[in-house]
Formats: sequence, structure tokens, C-alpha cells
Amino acid sequence: MTNPNAERDHNILGCGQIRSNEDLSVNNRPIDHSEGGYTLVALLALMTLLALFAMAVAPSIQQQTEREKEKEAIFRGEQVADAIRDYYRNRAATGRGVGEQALPRSMDDLLEGVPIPGGSKNRQILRPSAARDPMTPEGEWRFVLPRSQSLIEFQQSLLFYTDNVIPQTRDPQMAQLQQFAVPALVNVTNLGSASATSSASSVDEDASGPFVGVASRSKRDSVLTYYGIEREDQWIFTPLFR
Repeated sequence: MTNPNAERDHNILGCGQIRSNEDLSVNNRPIDHSEGGYTLVALLALMTLLALFAMAVAPSIQQQTEREKEKEAIFRGEQVADAIRDYYRNRAATGRGVGEQALPRSMDDLLEGVPIPGGSKNRQILRPSAARDPMTPEGEWRFVLPRSQSLIEFQQSLLFYTDNVIPQTRDPQMAQLQQFAVPALVNVTNLGSASATSSASSVDEDASGPFVGVASRSKRDSVLTYYGIEREDQWIFTPLFR
């Protein structure tokens, strides 16, 4: 006598076996490796294009960064020049010195400001941020002394740039300082270059004493030009020609 339960179990087991074989045949289907290969090639091509783009853009970004730093250096340097002018005017006007005696001897002199007539406080003539050179990690301006070689070379570059026309000041105190601090003007029409030499900055780098201007200690070629000068350490910020 046939056991209906056994037959039912056999049928159920048989069906289960068939499904198992079907699943096995699907899972063991051969994989198309070409699809993965195409994906890898596309990824490598994209990475190559991104690398080439980065290499092309990097110099432009670096140049723009340097340009912005040079703009800031010029902005700060001209503020220092204005502070030197105010400092000299105040000391000359109050009889506390003439010529070299009226010039600042340190950046602290400019940061302390000048006395307010009839007051007990000083008037600020230089912001603390302008007292630092943004072109170098140390942030220390190089002082430019009266009659120094770097000042002579800057004067020559300025004459070349302005076609032998030096800006004249109407301020008698600045005119007096110019006569004291700058050697006799020379004609540079035949120099053929906006810069006579490039050695002065290294000669004057550690100079100290009464100064008529400041310059950066950075010896890099510049992105911008300042009065036609294309080296950062040859840019001199002084009230003498403003």
C-alpha cells in the first residue's frame, strides 16, 4: 500500500531539487570580464585627464597667488613710505631734528606714531600689518639708507621708467630730504635697461640706522612690475619720489 504522505514528501523534495539545480545553473553562469575591463580603462582615462588638468592649472594658480602677495607688498610698502614722510615732517616741524636726525631708526619708531599737538597721545601713522613684509616668512622689511647703492639704482630705474623726469615734490621738507638722501640725479637715457645692477640689495641687506625707505628681502623675479622693475627685492618704497 502506497503511503500518500511519502509520495507527497517525494514530490516536495523533487521540486526542491529542481529549484536548487536551476539556481545553481544561474549562479554558475559565465561572467563577462570585458565589462569590468572597459570600466577600468574608462576610470584610468578619467584619472589621466584630471591629472593633466591639474598640471595645467597649477602654474596659473601659483602665479595668481604670487600676484596677490605682490599687490599686498606694494600696498604695505607704500604705507610705510607715507609713514616715513609723516614721521620726518613731524620731527622737522617741531625742531627735533633735520636731515638724518629726523629719520626713523626702527619700525617701532613708525608704529609709535607722532605726538598730537596739544595732546597727550600719539597719532598712528602706520598699521601693524604694514610693518611686515608679506613676501618673506620672517616678515622683516629691509631698510634702505640714505645715499645707499640700492637707492641709487632705484633712482636710475625710476628715471629710465619716467623718461628722465623725476616727480618733483612741493613739500619743502621732502625736497630738503631728497637733496640730503639722494645723490645728484644722473641721465640714464643710454643705459638701455631699467636696472643698472642687481647687487645692491645683497650689499644693503643687513644695513641698519636712519632709513628713508624699505624693500623686500625676497630675491624672486616678480609677476608684477613696479616702475618697470621686475625683481621683488629691488622695489623700494620711499617718500622721496612720491
